[in-house]
Amino acid sequence: MAHLPSRRRLALAVPVALSLTASLGFLPAAASAAPRAASTAEAAEAGTLAYVVNTGVDHRTLESVKRAAVAHGGTIVTTYEKIGVIVVHSANPDFGKEIRAVRGVHSAGATRTAPLKAAGTTDEGAVQYLSKDEAAKVTQEAADGQEPLEADQWDLRAIGADQAAKINPGSRKVTVAVIDTGVDDTHPDLAPNFSAAQSANCVGGVADTTPGAWRPYNPDEDYHGTHVAGEIAAARNGIGVAGVAPGVKVAGIKVSDPNDGLFYPENVVCAFVFAADHGVEITNNSYYVDPWLYNCMDDPDQRAIVDAVNRAQLYAQGKGILNLASAGNSNHDLDADAIVDDSSPDDATPVTRTIDPHECFDVPTQLPGVVTVSATGVNNLKSYYSSYGNGVVDIAAPGGDRKYQIPDTPSQNGRILSTMPNNSYGFLQGTSMASPHAAGVAALLKSTHPWAGPQALQALLKAQADNPGCPASYDQDGDGTQDATCEGGPRVNGFYGFGIVNALRAVQ
Repeated sequence: MAHLPSRRRLALAVPVALSLTASLGFLPAAASAAPRAASTAEAAEAGTLAYVVNTGVDHRTLESVKRAAVAHGGTIVTTYEKIGVIVVHSANPDFGKEIRAVRGVHSAGATRTAPLKAAGTTDEGAVQYLSKDEAAKVTQEAADGQEPLEADQWDLRAIGADQAAKINPGSRKVTVAVIDTGVDDTHPDLAPNFSAAQSANCVGGVADTTPGAWRPYNPDEDYHGTHVAGEIAAARNGIGVAGVAPGVKVAGIKVSDPNDGLFYPENVVCAFVFAADHGVEITNNSYYVDPWLYNCMDDPDQRAIVDAVNRAQLYAQGKGILNLASAGNSNHDLDADAIVDDSSPDDATPVTRTIDPHECFDVPTQLPGVVTVSATGVNNLKSYYSSYGNGVVDIAAPGGDRKYQIPDTPSQNGRILSTMPNNSYGFLQGTSMASPHAAGVAALLKSTHPWAGPQALQALLKAQADNPGCPASYDQDGDGTQDATCEGGPRVNGFYGFGIVNALRAVQ
């Protein structure tokens, strides 16, 4: 799964307890969601749904709202008092409507459209594992000083990460948290840099720090987070591959549901708050929050989702965290007047709707202060699948392109090689892979400039980027039709934002 939208980023300038409307000054009161799938009551069919209830942060208001939630048939799962978010389960089909009428409630809504059962990641296509024979061939072509499989890592060379590692591989005082499907910390390329103390399982909305709780539920299916973690911080230890920042620490915060693999809002709220409270400096978010690809502000459930996750990520920013997120794989112009969303809700039967990406928001990509990352291939050209948009994309990074940008490497694979569960390696592509490359460069910048807070770090990230400018033509399949239109100038444009990240420049 994939995708996203987004308007211009706004700096963090409001308390986390405020609603999204206050923190995103450009938001209108309504957003033309165009038709809803069905009412929450119809979708639930008297089953139990999860809700986020957003209120004030003072103790009296929180307690009053919690009592009201119980009185209206809710069960309190957890309360994030610092940001005024309460997670509730209820089988009352009118719970959302009733709790929104309670004094002190700012917004409230269901976080899914189907009843609770006993992922919306942004990788594109199935994984391709590196076989033992292929690995042996790549190893034979490794140069002196390279990791055994580094000859296939065109992405490191594209952004100067191989040279940057010789100057500054990153500081052990910097941790990047991978909010994802879980991380296999037993992988020999990840174990040296893994921070168990900053890792957790946030599925259900409550952090579980039991040893190993952060690992994938099913390693054969939930490999995404392990791949992302390796791109950021696989160690230079003479084994396998290397990460962009092989000297920093990496943590895993698991948020994907074990039943359907989706990334529900309460899980992501938990992840941002946990990261903020455990000394993380950077988070990588290669997903969109399910079940809505775009969350429209005139829908009470979708509005509550945006509000809750925004409170959590603003809280993380307030604790000094820079959040990065993938731009999505729909090849959508996110600055367009309209986009067709035919995938929402993805936990039930989708209903096709047309949305305005300036008014209906991808979460967390579009939230204020979050760095949006588009994907490029070996030729430093936007990947064929990557979404884009002038004033939307902040920066670009290697995400791979298996169709049109083929590297001169032993495997000649245009995708990204990284770690996989069970001590293996594989190729993936997507903006899911671009975001961790940018997160790795951000970690190098934080290592070089430890004083930099999230706003300064984002400015540094944009300043060191190389912008190739809009291409004269973007007709990759050669059919005579432009596959996407790049708008903007040589400094900032819709394909690359401020440019493609540069690891070597980041450490100089």
